[in-house]
Amino acid sequence: MTRILHRQINANLRVASGGKGVELFDQDGRSYIDASGGAAVSCLGHGHPDVIAALHAQTDKLAYAHTSFFTSEVAEALADRLVADAPAGLDYVYFVSGGSEAVEAALKMARQYFVEIGQPQRSKIIARRQSYHGNTLGALATGGNEWRRAQFKPLLAETHHIDPCYAYRYREAGESEAEYGARAAQALEDKILELGPETVMAFVAEPVVGATAGAVPAVPGYFRRIREICDRYGVLLLLDEVMCGMGRTGTLHACEQDGIAPDLLTVAKGLGGGYQPIGATFLSGKIYEAFAQGSGFFQHGHTYICHPMACAAALAVQEVIARDHLLDNVKAMGGHLSRRLGERFGNHPHVGDIRGRGLFMGVELVEDRGTKAPFDPALKLHARIKREAMNRGLAVYPAGGTLDGVRGDHVLLAPPFIIDAATVDTVVERLGEAVDAAIAQAA
Repeated sequence: MTRILHRQINANLRVASGGKGVELFDQDGRSYIDASGGAAVSCLGHGHPDVIAALHAQTDKLAYAHTSFFTSEVAEALADRLVADAPAGLDYVYFVSGGSEAVEAALKMARQYFVEIGQPQRSKIIARRQSYHGNTLGALATGGNEWRRAQFKPLLAETHHIDPCYAYRYREAGESEAEYGARAAQALEDKILELGPETVMAFVAEPVVGATAGAVPAVPGYFRRIREICDRYGVLLLLDEVMCGMGRTGTLHACEQDGIAPDLLTVAKGLGGGYQPIGATFLSGKIYEAFAQGSGFFQHGHTYICHPMACAAALAVQEVIARDHLLDNVKAMGGHLSRRLGERFGNHPHVGDIRGRGLFMGVELVEDRGTKAPFDPALKLHARIKREAMNRGLAVYPAGGTLDGVRGDHVLLAPPFIIDAATVDTVVERLGEAVDAAIAQAA
């Protein structure tokens, strides 16, 4: 009997007892390929000796010091490392314990920035439908997944949403990628004008949408247009790379591939690779200077910000990624994964779309490939796929509600950066078996 309130109260969870490389092991000795990195977290896999050694060394030196009294060498070193590799203009970083906290901090930074510069009327947030930015109240209010929001709606601040850039679902017949991208971005300008430009604080988006839609990248040019619109109306651009960032798409930051830099950027998951809970919010020099020349402080904080153990883990993870040229492997194995998924599912009658970047790939399931009609949500196809995959020694990240929080199913793949081609082949083979078995059961 468990005393833990698990996510699924009646779930029969396997007990994880160990992990090495791309594999996890349960207490019965069975192995599982961690093809989703948990939830796009375990970028170096499990049991990496360099990260473990860094944690041991930091424990011997300093485990914790409260940031109202001290900074630490390792936190300062991590900040220097991250800012040196950050998109242009992101000159400072704020360390927290995870993705939701990073988004909450970013939202507060955006609000305080406008208060500091004498524009307190700016408080409205625009985000996108079918997005996910975290489960704390501010982040949940910002996100556009209605199923997650529904029962908590009375507690949520008012936010505003536009359609995502989701070519498979929203691009019209005969419309070029450039035309669709321009139309999708125009929705932001239309919403800003509707709300009143002087009242809008920030636009929030994931460069590659993760958990709620399954690795959906924007079409080329979309985010350049978004950046232009934000600049025209003085709106801050907040990019959420908690899931898609820190090398997951083949560049350290996903927005690099869109040719833009935001005013605020959130990361977590792959920052510490699961070895410690850590997230971060990058902020531009102009936001920092507004605080520094105004009130002189950021009115926010948590007990475990800049935690030395978490910073030590993250610093070690980032050093290994750079030293071992793992982003090159993300690109190479990402290309191999994309090809293998295309070979296995490209003509599958119930696979509508295969998409993503690097080692961040999604497969969207449909009942009818021609009409793109989703499966009946009552079938819980994504849950069946997860179960069938686990039975085959494969951990993937299936989810439902791809379209509107209720309808639609997808499978997200986000394996460790150290994966090789043979393991990619095994992942695709086992996933194909799991998908076919789950669909047969649901028929």
